[in-house]
Amino acid sequence: MGIFDMPAERLARCQNLKAFVNSEGNFLPNIDYRHCFEHGIRVLSASHVFAEPVAEIGLAMAIDLGRGITEADRLMREGKEEYGFAANRTAQPLMRARVGLIGFGDLARALLPLLKPFTSAIEVYDPWVPALLIEQAGCRSVTLDSILTHSDFIFVLAGVTSENTGFLDKRAFDSMKKGACLLLLSRAAVVNFSDMLDAAASGRIRVATDVFPVEPVAPDDPVRRTPNIILSPHQAGAMEATLNAMGASITADIELIARGLPPAVCKVAQPETATRFRSMPVSKS
Repeated sequence: MGIFDMPAERLARCQNLKAFVNSEGNFLPNIDYRHCFEHGIRVLSASHVFAEPVAEIGLAMAIDLGRGITEADRLMREGKEEYGFAANRTAQPLMRARVGLIGFGDLARALLPLLKPFTSAIEVYDPWVPALLIEQAGCRSVTLDSILTHSDFIFVLAGVTSENTGFLDKRAFDSMKKGACLLLLSRAAVVNFSDMLDAAASGRIRVATDVFPVEPVAPDDPVRRTPNIILSPHQAGAMEATLNAMGASITADIELIARGLPPAVCKVAQPETATRFRSMPVSKS
């Protein structure tokens, strides 16, 4: 489906249409889902293929952010480094840390096996997922406030919806533990980005982000000058192996649908949630 619009009047012209596949990875608000549901048109997303590569870079960024690896490299190149204990005064080890996950979709579930060798104290906030599934995964279902106030590392993994746009704001960042690490891996719109930058610049928290409100990021964007933040140019999931996996997933489901069977690999849009997603198309990939 990509980024082109499919309103009802255009869909109505497709008399033999059986499925739409969003190859970008999100259910975008540019298709008439009601028409699709009423006419038996499947709307699929191959977003699951991004989970493992994004989880992998998320783990790497968490260790980097907590231990200051990138910052130490920068300081050493500038001749401003410190050594030994002095270089680790504010270090936050991931080992035995208290970790909070905001969102419990494919990405969170791919991240869990990477985190569990480091810590068993993993808490989850996701109002769309029952506590039963979270507990079956070996985690604890808690409130958002509990995640914010108690976690040493917070992974923001939630998709953007009509209910959560900008919901992580100044109040949220002010409630976090001093020195806590925030990793933004899903979509920039779930946070108030300027508030997040202010919190990082103040030194209260440390931030790593792979996503930005506008991409490509402008050369003069304040994010480039903000301290206490690791920047990644939306590269976490964009790998050749990921695209190959996407192609294989889409092909497998299209073959099933062509045989009159339901899709079994990709995500399927649901009537209760599809129209609530608010992700913007990725403008550069």
